Amino acid sequence: MCSILAYCSKDADPALFEELLSRTASRGPDQSRTLDTGDGLLGFNRLSIMGLNEAGMQPFVLHENACVCNGELYGFRALKEYLIHLGYSFAGESDCEILLPLYERLGTAMFSMLDAEFALVLYDHAQGSFIAARDPIGIRPLYYGYDAAGAILFASEPKNLVGVCAAIRPFPPGHYYEGGRFVCYADCAADVSFFHDAGVETICAGIHDRLIHAVKARLDADAPVGFLLSGGLDSSLVCGIAAKELSRPLRTFSIGMDQDAIDLKYAREVADYIHSEHHEVIISRDDVIGALEDVIHALGTYDITTIRASIGMYLVCKWIHENTDVRVILTGEISDELFGYKYTDFAPDAAAFQKEAQKRIREIHMYDVLRADRCISVNSLEARVPFGGLEFVDYVMHIDPEMKRNHYGIGKYLLRHAFEKDELIPHSILMREKAAFSDAVGHSLRDDLIAYADTCYSDAEFEARCSRYEHARPFTKESLLYREIFEKYYPGQSEMVADFWMPNRDWEGCNVTDPSARVLSNYGASGV
Repeated sequence: MCSILAYCSKDADPALFEELLSRTASRGPDQSRTLDTGDGLLGFNRLSIMGLNEAGMQPFVLHENACVCNGELYGFRALKEYLIHLGYSFAGESDCEILLPLYERLGTAMFSMLDAEFALVLYDHAQGSFIAARDPIGIRPLYYGYDAAGAILFASEPKNLVGVCAAIRPFPPGHYYEGGRFVCYADCAADVSFFHDAGVETICAGIHDRLIHAVKARLDADAPVGFLLSGGLDSSLVCGIAAKELSRPLRTFSIGMDQDAIDLKYAREVADYIHSEHHEVIISRDDVIGALEDVIHALGTYDITTIRASIGMYLVCKWIHENTDVRVILTGEISDELFGYKYTDFAPDAAAFQKEAQKRIREIHMYDVLRADRCISVNSLEARVPFGGLEFVDYVMHIDPEMKRNHYGIGKYLLRHAFEKDELIPHSILMREKAAFSDAVGHSLRDDLIAYADTCYSDAEFEARCSRYEHARPFTKESLLYREIFEKYYPGQSEMVADFWMPNRDWEGCNVTDPSARVLSNYGASGV
């Protein structure tokens, strides 16, 4: 993972800019560089993944245009060959080096051509102006805000902008910014106007082939690759596909509480089946509580679900960073939002199921995608999310929601059935009930956090402190604790996140006060 920063003003203070850029040095610990374009400053912190030598360092400059990009451009090699045929030459092997030549040829039309996870800022010398853009799902982070004089800034994380911008906002996915306005270059994957006219077997074949393609594309790296393996369906499938594609054993990593880890045994079963080089990280209550403030600072959120699920991911990635040479991590995020989760079993009809899926995908960059990015990047690693592949997301969102609803006695049946014949993972894992990641690390993780928060406030203090907040008002002592830590680092910036991630309370059976699936009546055997 890398970090980018742009201060789009001739009056930008270079010393202040360097301080802002240094706040995300962990995203790019290998090298840092700033370019003065004459119309503003571009900064880049590099984590070397593709093209590991000096030639891959940004900002890239071509004919006085310049660009910084945090991203992976899948299929870039074919585009590079096309550009070489047109007369361009390249200094290194970085995928992002193709961006400036593409811009010269295509302008902003190039964004809709990219199969990529990216956030970038480009300086157009002839116009004396800056263009920013973000991928359609929002896999790579980008934020913006304005200084006191009205100049716009773009940054990989909100912490880069704290103290300079009065209001910090996430850059809208699938848009580019040019000339003072945001322009949509890609229809939101959540917005569909038709459904595939096909039977279950045909639909499952489409799921199968597109997920394999997405995983294969994300195995391309010049730096060592590792895999988070929880023992649940999604991460296990990613690992199973990768194990078949690679000629060497995978390096897999799991985490669990020291007293009641649920998923370690299942992860071990998958690791044995695919013959991976497997590592287990065991954590305690003290590790969880001790990491809480660092996690919230890294995340830039107060959302309960995101924070609970992030602690295990943060700690396992910290261990990977400190004990291995792995630089790239593949994860299983976004599957739940596409195929359904425990609470979507309560959707009253197909239309409600689809509407909920659309909301979740539209906002995913504020929740699970944010979690994966921050927990991994703060530990100087790069996240890759196969379930976020553009073609895959588009295909699954166009599946008739009636087919995705749980008519099969088990959630996410279409995804499971799509891989039944391959035998990439044990059949018992393929058909295993879903457990939430924070619960899978251990039920005690959630329980310890709730108990700790309860010691921080009396009932009277809780009521008084909650009343301070209008947007996303805390509603439990745990949520108040998280909000107060958030405000310490991001004062007045709560609207960076839409609200709390919670089951749809309008549905019968989902009007709950805790986001964990454990409180739902259909949790069943998920947590054993």
